[in-house]
Amino acid sequence: MSTKSRSLWSDAWLRLRNNKLATASLFLVLAILFACFVLRWFLPHDPNIGNLNDKYLAPNGTHWLGTDQLGRDLLTRMLDGGQISLMVAIIATTLTVAMGVIYGSVAGYVGGKVQNVMMRLVDGLLALPFLVIVILMREMIASQLEIVSEFLVDTWGWKSDLVQRFSNIIPLICAIAAFGWLSMGRIVCSQAANLAQMEYVEAARSLGLGYWKILFRHIVPNLLGTVIIYATLTIPSFILYEATLSFIGMGIEPPNSSWGMLIKDGANLIETQPSLLIFPALLFSLTLFGFNFLGDGLRDALDPKTAKD
Repeated sequence: MSTKSRSLWSDAWLRLRNNKLATASLFLVLAILFACFVLRWFLPHDPNIGNLNDKYLAPNGTHWLGTDQLGRDLLTRMLDGGQISLMVAIIATTLTVAMGVIYGSVAGYVGGKVQNVMMRLVDGLLALPFLVIVILMREMIASQLEIVSEFLVDTWGWKSDLVQRFSNIIPLICAIAAFGWLSMGRIVCSQAANLAQMEYVEAARSLGLGYWKILFRHIVPNLLGTVIIYATLTIPSFILYEATLSFIGMGIEPPNSSWGMLIKDGANLIETQPSLLIFPALLFSLTLFGFNFLGDGLRDALDPKTAKD
């Protein structure tokens, strides 16, 4: 009696499902994404418009988590800020993965002096203070983007709220991704160098396959597990970077909100209105924990040799 064979991805999914903490984290992350990107649009309140007569309201039937110092609905602002924080992290991670995989796989597969030169360049860039460079790049990009934003609003008639929203996040995404790919490049380079010595790669060379075909047909697909694990663990770190920049006033600009801005506003009023800090900080922490535990679970599922006892 023959038994149906399972693929590596099926085995990985079974291992992930057996990890209760990782499974719970997966559902937590999906619930937060659903709340920020779907449920947010069904809430009746505008996150940027408030009523001073309703400021500092306690949670009630109309405002489920209360209101802030300007009478704006806190729940709506939290979910709206989550959209921005998550978009910055996810888009920046996508760009980081793309750049790191291409750069690292080329360096690892070619090897030799080319790999040494490419990796020394990465080491040099990694020695730079990441947060300071991101702040400088963000300011440079933002100043140029203001001209484009004015053109889109005045000439093409785009909505100013939409243009302002994206003009806030584009500099952050570009600045974070510009240096965020370096660690990914080093990891991919090491993995690609090992894969380049495998028998199936040698067989592909002996069959006369070209350099790019071997790279993208045999090397890169076998890096997918490592890339997924790293990407899952990179998202929370980029969320934290965005929150840090917004907290120090170098991120999202008012009236738009992000988790970093909400935590900053709540910290200023912690003695009189602690709920304005507790609720955003709780959602922010749950998101970070969810992505980190999910990343750990994916690492154990996709690479069981490194699983913790």
